[in-house]
Amino acid sequence: MLARRKMSLTELSERVGITMANLSILKSGKAKAIRFSTLEAICRELNCKPGDIIDYTDEFDDK
Repeated sequence: MLARRKMSLTELSERVGITMANLSILKSGKAKAIRFSTLEAICRELNCKPGDIIDYTDEFDDK
């Protein structure tokens, strides 16, 4: 979504008010949780819906 909006991670970080480190964790898929307010701010800046940037996977599918 960042590429589609031609926005850098740095620019999104500044617009949303979240650290680059935390955005990197979210982007890599390693985050265990996200606050609704953070998700809302990211979606507002990227002009998208949560489903456009979040993918559900069942962590127990591999077992």
